[in-house]
Amino acid sequence: MNASTGASIGAIIGEKLGMTQIFDDDNRAIPVTAVKAGPVVVTQIKRPETDGYAAIQIAFKEMSAEKAGRPATGHFAKAGVAPHRHIVEVKVDDPDAFELGQTISVADVLEAGKKADVTGITKGKGFSGVMKRYNFKGQSSSHGVHKVHRAPGAIGACATPARVFKGKRMPGRMGGDQRTIMNLEIIQVDADRNLLLLAGAIPGPKGAIVVVREAVKANG
Repeated sequence: MNASTGASIGAIIGEKLGMTQIFDDDNRAIPVTAVKAGPVVVTQIKRPETDGYAAIQIAFKEMSAEKAGRPATGHFAKAGVAPHRHIVEVKVDDPDAFELGQTISVADVLEAGKKADVTGITKGKGFSGVMKRYNFKGQSSSHGVHKVHRAPGAIGACATPARVFKGKRMPGRMGGDQRTIMNLEIIQVDADRNLLLLAGAIPGPKGAIVVVREAVKANG
């Protein structure tokens, strides 16, 4: 089934393919990120009278039933669809405009020339020092200095308050955080190949799963 009701969910799940460039009418290069967006299927419908709010659950990237657990298999079977790897819940105004098993493509949600917000997980950098993590200058590397060139330096706070404040910029795990890039221009929507070209960069490495939504600020 296709999204024939005319209702839009305003969001779609996609997979980051990588970056490239295209040329506009003035022969200027535009850096873009290619995303394989959708199609997604509706796997659950939530209504105010039963769940307290209106939303639908969409699923992306079908997988074999052998790789899905028994609870997930039963959940997807209730919707009459095959198991999928990724699911996202999206709030909607009218949940009755959708039906279980309904297929939604990228062209049903987004259009070229509009703005989009992209949410994803940034690249994980592992345990990193302060120079990489916070762009610290580092200590002097002149004659007579010990091998502390990349060390953060003293962090003591004397007898008062006799502790290190929370949030102190120090070495630690870097990356792997959820981030949203807002107001990216939608350069092109290819409905036949389920491709989406967005101006600029988006979070995550190649193959990362992202959620692309209609911009909450720019399109109003």
